[in-house]
Amino acid sequence: MQMNNFIGKSSLAGSLLLICANSVLAAGKIAIDDIRWVSFGAGIRTSVSSAGDGAPDGGRSTDFTLENMRLYVSGQVTKDFKFYFGTDKMWGEYGVLDAIVQYEPGKAFNVWVGRMLTPADRIEMNGPFYGLTWGQYTVPLFPSDNDINNGADGVAGTFGRDEGVTVWGSLGKFQYALGAFDGYSGAENQSDALLYATRLAYNFLNKEANPGYYTSSTYYGKAGDILTLAVSAQYQDDGYGTAVQEGSFGGYAIDGLFEKPLDNGGVLTVEGEYKSFEVDTNAPVPVFSMFDGEAYFASAAYLLPGSHGPGRLQPYVRYTRNDPSSGDDSDLIELGANYVISGHNLKLNLNFTSGDANASGAKGNDTDTLTFGVQFQI
Repeated sequence: MQMNNFIGKSSLAGSLLLICANSVLAAGKIAIDDIRWVSFGAGIRTSVSSAGDGAPDGGRSTDFTLENMRLYVSGQVTKDFKFYFGTDKMWGEYGVLDAIVQYEPGKAFNVWVGRMLTPADRIEMNGPFYGLTWGQYTVPLFPSDNDINNGADGVAGTFGRDEGVTVWGSLGKFQYALGAFDGYSGAENQSDALLYATRLAYNFLNKEANPGYYTSSTYYGKAGDILTLAVSAQYQDDGYGTAVQEGSFGGYAIDGLFEKPLDNGGVLTVEGEYKSFEVDTNAPVPVFSMFDGEAYFASAAYLLPGSHGPGRLQPYVRYTRNDPSSGDDSDLIELGANYVISGHNLKLNLNFTSGDANASGAKGNDTDTLTFGVQFQI
């Protein structure tokens, strides 16, 4: 037994030495051989905010928040087969955010299987790290990003993720993603119906280059002239209601992004979106609450020419309006500025918001909030 353990340890040590001897370590990537590799990364978003009437006694509140703490692991086993695994802070704990087996033979056709983002609108495909504004989630979200109890039970997905399969690719300047997922799996879904999701985008100018079917809302001028329009849609039969009276969920969004580097070195960015959700149920109080109605937002930013210290300033403005089929309308304006040191990998943000709109689509408290945030990735 001891000899076997010694041999096993010696073999493991030899294998590790061989891997290290043949590896190239750069930017968190370890090359095992000419084909196989593993890479590692991390991302943090943290903020401090002060909100009027936010304290229990009705006074002004001050809150420090660790919004995201992500660890990334990706790798390649063969030329066409890869994997990706990511974690994040979830309700005070840490859990699996993504776990994807990736078959990527070419640009036109690829397949991902596992836990991943369901194809949706740009702000959901951005994730929190690749948005233009700090508070981009103030319009209603699709089911996998708008679960009850903030997704704590995972009954319809978590943080925009769900278990399923996505086929994606590009044909020239046309990009597509089509997926089928578990979707809402509560008692209402007696038929065990799947959630179907799609995103179709056309790049009229330069083609956006992002991992998979993910997106960004600004490239800080590095991608040249961008004009992209996209439509996304999701549908699930028996995906809403109560166990007694089930119904379906359907929704679509149209989003657009325009970015133009100017001759003076500045960069103009304009983003907008329209969303329409429809809940088909007559149930009195559904177990899983979804927005029903219309919503939209528009953002504009200008990356100032030249540097100010180690970074560049990008002031912006964003307006959101949510119009539910029943209940009160809500809106919110965000005025802010990004201090961009290393693109999406390192930036500071200062923003002021005023209004009552939020990601649930329901009218919230009309509050003025000042937020300072820091974002870091490697």
